[in-house]
Amino acid sequence: MKSFTANWFIAKIRCEQTQETGILKKITEQYVIGALSFGEAEKHICEEMAHYVKGEFEVLDISRAPFKEVFFSDDSTADKWYKIRLSFITIDEKTMNEKQTAMTYLVQGADIETARKNTEEVMRGTLIDYVITAVNETKILDVFM
Repeated sequence: MKSFTANWFIAKIRCEQTQETGILKKITEQYVIGALSFGEAEKHICEEMAHYVKGEFEVLDISRAPFKEVFFSDDSTADKWYKIRLSFITIDEKTMNEKQTAMTYLVQGADIETARKNTEEVMRGTLIDYVITAVNETKILDVFM
């Protein structure tokens, strides 16, 4: 497992894809891009899509991602991306009350269970207590750094 922290953006692309019947159909795809700004994210996604898309494509939207860290799997079967929400449990030193802070991560996995295991593998190296509160499959096809 590799973990990368960056400014992540989600780009939505519209392009034509040939269906099994041979008919061209317009589809929308989502990708995640590591970039410093919206402009850099747009430039990066256009460069990447030029390699993968035959014909024209359109950048429909670029928005900030709700996560700052992405966990990449070394497993070749891990072809899906999951948004995982963790709740970190800390103690407020002044009031001695338990406090929970929520964070969202993007995790690569073959299925929900492997995404959960991959998250636990990365978090095993930390000293803070946490609880996985949500695991949701996304429509993200790939991540570009």
